[in-house]
Amino acid sequence: MLQLLQRDRDSRSVLFSLMLLSVFVLSESATCFADGLSPEMSEWGQRYAKDILPIIQSRCIDCHSGKDADGEFDLSRFTSGDVAATAGDVWERVARRIRQNEMPPEGSPGLNDPQKGTFYRWLDSRPDQDLCNQLASDETQAWYRGHVMSRRLTRTEYRNAIKDLVGLELRPHELPPSDGAGGEGFDTVGDALFTSPIHMEAYLTAADRIIETALPDSEDSASTEVVAARDLVLGETFRSNWARSATENRQVAGSSIKGFARRAWRRPITEEEVQRLLTIYDAAHARGLGDLAALRESLKAVLVSPHFLFVVESEPAGGGVQRITSHQLATRLALLIWSSVPDERLLRMADEQQLFEEAVLREEVRRMLADPKAVALGENFGLQWLGLREFGNGPLPDAEVFPQFDDELAEDMREEAILTVANVFRENEPLTRLVDAQYIYANARLAAYYGLEVDEGDSWRRVALPNRQRGGVMTMASVLTSASYPRRTSPVLRGRWILEEVLGSRVPPPPPNVPTLEESHEEGKNLTLRERLEVHRQKAECASCHNRMDPLGFGLENFDGIGRWRESDNGQPIDAAGKLPSGDHFSGPEELKTVILKRSGEFQKHFVRKLIGYAYGRELNKFDSCVVDQCLKKLKEEDLRAAVLIEEIALSFPFQHRYFKSDK
Repeated sequence: MLQLLQRDRDSRSVLFSLMLLSVFVLSESATCFADGLSPEMSEWGQRYAKDILPIIQSRCIDCHSGKDADGEFDLSRFTSGDVAATAGDVWERVARRIRQNEMPPEGSPGLNDPQKGTFYRWLDSRPDQDLCNQLASDETQAWYRGHVMSRRLTRTEYRNAIKDLVGLELRPHELPPSDGAGGEGFDTVGDALFTSPIHMEAYLTAADRIIETALPDSEDSASTEVVAARDLVLGETFRSNWARSATENRQVAGSSIKGFARRAWRRPITEEEVQRLLTIYDAAHARGLGDLAALRESLKAVLVSPHFLFVVESEPAGGGVQRITSHQLATRLALLIWSSVPDERLLRMADEQQLFEEAVLREEVRRMLADPKAVALGENFGLQWLGLREFGNGPLPDAEVFPQFDDELAEDMREEAILTVANVFRENEPLTRLVDAQYIYANARLAAYYGLEVDEGDSWRRVALPNRQRGGVMTMASVLTSASYPRRTSPVLRGRWILEEVLGSRVPPPPPNVPTLEESHEEGKNLTLRERLEVHRQKAECASCHNRMDPLGFGLENFDGIGRWRESDNGQPIDAAGKLPSGDHFSGPEELKTVILKRSGEFQKHFVRKLIGYAYGRELNKFDSCVVDQCLKKLKEEDLRAAVLIEEIALSFPFQHRYFKSDK
């Protein structure tokens, strides 16, 4: 008995010693952790102590304390900011439980919205996160918006895809309605791309007309364009194998359908899918249609299938953040650079799983940029970035003041903008050529409008400039016209355009009840536009924005309301001088561009963010900051040559990965 008591005392003594040792180790560890924290992590910990710890103590400690804490979350340990800052991924797991409404449990006092917001903002601001290889997940998607919503093809993508698949252009009235914009201001955002009955009617009508045109019953009177379209749709071997027995024709039809569907659906086609499309072929036969007419019905079905009309990225098992397939990557590349479907080479490389190799992907990007189809970067990305997508369709210059402006001139102005942006990528020019260049793109008609002499003809070409009055996006007639009023120029609109679209600086809307310039000038005084703006800027509520905008706009006053050069206005010499709050002085577009180039870093960052937002099809978030930084770093290493931006975006984690909802 005495031996048992002695053994029990010895055991308790050992246990007590271990407890003291563990307390000592824990306290020493906490001290070491605190001593080893970076200043940023220490500050993050201090915010925990100030903002988060009171929430933990009031809402969580009752259930999450001690060795029997619910869910193995003993939050009572985190009594200081230094200890909380060394907790590893504990807070990410707590956030997951809160997001899924698992904490606090039902029946317990829950966290209100301000408390949740405080917690999420604190977690979001953690300094040492590896954001370059992350996307939004179950617990973060609601406030980081790093997920991508499945979407249909945009109007431009649909038009280009039909052209590349069939070789025939859709007529303007056959196109679906124009798309709205979202995210960073582009129509590639899924939650802004609705599908209405009007869209479906347009798809059905277009598929019917385009396939009927490409595959006439007889080629006797078919044009060269139609014959080429037939070969593109059916394959060049179709002619030699068709028009045999019904059984043989069905086999040939199946082969043609499979090849066409592979190109349209942008992936390998299963035998089951081929058989479903052949069911349509058989049903057409049963209605009395001939072999070719039956084949047309199956091909129309390919073009109205969701597999063609939508950017389908099927959800893998398990959900979560996963790498997309090689064919999905090929589709993303083609939509980014061509606003269309992948070509045969891109599909073949996807079949061979080569596109995830960095060297191969960079080479493919350069090949695709060299293709004439890459002009879509100017038409789709460029026009939306510049705010010119609806140029020529919206408010027009007043015909009484500007009788020279017509549809033909508007189309030339629009084409100049497209080529200016597209060719910076296609010719791998420095990105700053978009601000200032010694050339423009013009045909003979637009060159004459600008007062330049070139050879006659409709062909578009690069035209060298005798000075720097033109060159770059700020002095394009399309921009100058769109940032003017119908009857006059507007330094305010032009200055705001430069701030927002070139420099990425947000300009808030004017305060309420501020009169327009036409209403605000002093009665009985004939003030010039500059004088009226100076009066306007004397108001404190107006000065902060107008002091930034107006001088920039005055630098472009040598251009009239439709972008023509002028030295005077109503008999008065143009005053194109400006002074910015920074102290920079300038006069005229040449000196204005020099001032903007001094802020090249702002322009580069804004442009990169816009391009990434367009490529990702969503609003950017904190996870994308390192992609922006990587693009800017590579841009600097490549002497600002623009093509590297497309490469870096294509190689980035968010471009090659996607968040999929869990299947549980």
